[in-house]
Amino acid sequence: MRTTFNRLRAVKDSLPHGSMDAIAAELGISGEEVRAYFNGEGTADYHLEPGFDGGIVDFSSTRILEIALRRAWEAQNAL
Repeated sequence: MRTTFNRLRAVKDSLPHGSMDAIAAELGISGEEVRAYFNGEGTADYHLEPGFDGGIVDFSSTRILEIALRRAWEAQNAL
């Protein structure tokens, strides 16, 4: 899957407070690993190429992103 870095940051910004640690707990990884994923810092799950809109992000695994999108959707649609 490919997207732009700015779109990835928009997903991060749409998450409710505490989501990074909740995503980490769901996946059995550290909160720092989830934060690094959204900041593009040394993660093996995607490759960042310079380019338009913050650069192109090419994912090898979308597991963190999928959970983040679900949590953002749930927060937006909560009653």
